Amino acid sequence: MRSEQNPLLTVITATFNSEETIEATINSLLKQTVKPFEYIVVDGLSQDKTMEIVGASEVKFKAAGIKLKCISERDEGIYDAWNKALRLVEGEWVAFLGSDDLYVSNALELYRNKAIEHPDIDFITAKAKLISGDKVVRQFGEPFKWETFKREMKILHAGGFLNVHYFKEHGTFDQTYKITGDYELLLRKGKKLKVSFIDQVLVHMGADGVSSTHVASAFKEARRARVKNKARNTVLAYFDYYWVMFKIKIKMVLVNG
Repeated sequence: MRSEQNPLLTVITATFNSEETIEATINSLLKQTVKPFEYIVVDGLSQDKTMEIVGASEVKFKAAGIKLKCISERDEGIYDAWNKALRLVEGEWVAFLGSDDLYVSNALELYRNKAIEHPDIDFITAKAKLISGDKVVRQFGEPFKWETFKREMKILHAGGFLNVHYFKEHGTFDQTYKITGDYELLLRKGKKLKVSFIDQVLVHMGADGVSSTHVASAFKEARRARVKNKARNTVLAYFDYYWVMFKIKIKMVLVNG
């Protein structure tokens, strides 16, 4: 383990048939302005060239002083994959970066600096751009406010860093969730969750991720997570769900004329 003045960061990526995007994700890590760090790839037994691409990058990671760990075996979904990766983590701070997501080049430097500045917080988050092709669909991510968070997940989880003590105190991901397990995990501490925010775009996210393409299912899972962790009672959780869905439909009407 490193000292608080030089904390080791661990980045985890779950992959499955990600040959079209994983190389760009890897390159974004190799271009980071701060090293060393640890990178763990947990693959769900891809049938394409994903692991071949990861394997080919091993020499580059070694030359850069980045510890690379890989697993490729069948899993039960992204949260099962992430839980497997957590058993291999050596770092004090852990991030989950999608296989079609990219860090900007100084992202880990800024995250590490914030970790040094606030070693006792639970989570460090920032902003992201959601990108489809060459088009920025939207930008999101904001400071943590419990009154907002208990009704809607507006802070960015992808690429943000969780202190390993959080997993020791509150457990790992609940695999009964398929889309919003990261939100459920953070809800466990409730209003006592300690979050630090970096007011910069540090992640570019692919717009075709699971939570982006299964909106209604994601909001239903989020409703269940809020009730489970007593963030909202059942009636208010249903109200939040229908209110968000209504806002989405209004936006679609406005966008489509």
